[in-house]
Amino acid sequence: MAKSTIYAGLEIGTHKICVVVGEAKRDGAIKILGVGQAPSRGVRKGEIVDFEKVQTCVNDALVRAEDRSDVMIRNVFLGVTGAHIESLNNRGRHRLPDDQTEIAEDDVEEAKEIARSVSIPQSNVFLHSVTRQYIVDGQEAVRQPIGREGRVLEADYHIIHGVRGRVQNAIRCVREIPLEVEDVVFNPVAAAQVVLTREAKMQGALMIDFGAGTCDYVLYEDGMITASGCVPLGGDHITNDVAMALQIPNGRAERLKVEEGSVLYEDVAEGEMLSIEDDTGLVLGEIERAFLFEVMNLRTKEILTQVRVRVEDHLGRLGAGIYLTGGVSMMKGVDAVAREVFGIKVTRAGSAPVSGITATFENPQYSAPIGLIRYAQILDSEKPFLSPLKRLGRRMQELLSSVTL
Repeated sequence: MAKSTIYAGLEIGTHKICVVVGEAKRDGAIKILGVGQAPSRGVRKGEIVDFEKVQTCVNDALVRAEDRSDVMIRNVFLGVTGAHIESLNNRGRHRLPDDQTEIAEDDVEEAKEIARSVSIPQSNVFLHSVTRQYIVDGQEAVRQPIGREGRVLEADYHIIHGVRGRVQNAIRCVREIPLEVEDVVFNPVAAAQVVLTREAKMQGALMIDFGAGTCDYVLYEDGMITASGCVPLGGDHITNDVAMALQIPNGRAERLKVEEGSVLYEDVAEGEMLSIEDDTGLVLGEIERAFLFEVMNLRTKEILTQVRVRVEDHLGRLGAGIYLTGGVSMMKGVDAVAREVFGIKVTRAGSAPVSGITATFENPQYSAPIGLIRYAQILDSEKPFLSPLKRLGRRMQELLSSVTL
């Protein structure tokens, strides 16, 4: 890799659209050069439903990021999410020829190809094929099999896939701005690169990116990604519940949730009241504070319980526990509710410390877009001699081949 490389990450979220420009240096350090964001419109549950509105918001965020970083952005790493994204683990088994006892590079590629040849719905496309480990003659956790003696080589993969049309829509929306898409990254995979340390991944950790429209997660065991997915519920659903329960507009419900809300209703003094005002400050009435908190608690618990159901079989192996990130993770009491739901240690975490314009962007709501910068850095460091076209790989070329401007 060159002395330093500049990358841009783009997250099109339900609540905000964020562009991060970062400089990755050869020693692995990242310096944030600029962050531009704009309120999100035209996005529902993490997916684009109105191209024109989203493009306007992306343009606003892009201009701000360029102004603050003094960098002209032409290429981005695009973070995606949505209920259509699924994952699975698969192994490819390759037996060496009878006259060969040492594993060669071709044997590794053959095992990897078999592992990737898994059946997914015809309408879906691969997003990530992550090597978890290699197994040589039954010996697990082999990191580098080339040159080892063996007869049977297995490649263990974690595969993430989603509906082709929805992924292509996100790419097309960005390309019409126009911006080139360097790679498409599932948001929690990116966020985990700056939220979870190598030690946490080795001990076993579940990272939950709790956003406005979705609750994304990625789980690591023994340093290997084991499970990932998306629950199509988030902070906006908590806001909607508050609006319906109190019969107030969503905008007012959102402010009430952020400014006065908590999900810990048991500790509120009995009879403690809270004034409800309209957008002009006129008092509409009063409610018990405990009622507001209970509404928020019930929906939060439901969302986190849906994540738990999906990772139930792995909870006993999470030595580092749960890491909560994303904007909704800042909600008062959410860590306590998560401990109640999962029954293990819970840590609220933002992105790892980075240098640059301000530490403000180390808070949880920027984990995914900053994680895209780290992901780009890791991708380039692992493939330093490939041309930009080859670096995209077969997956991105497949994604882009049927996207026209």
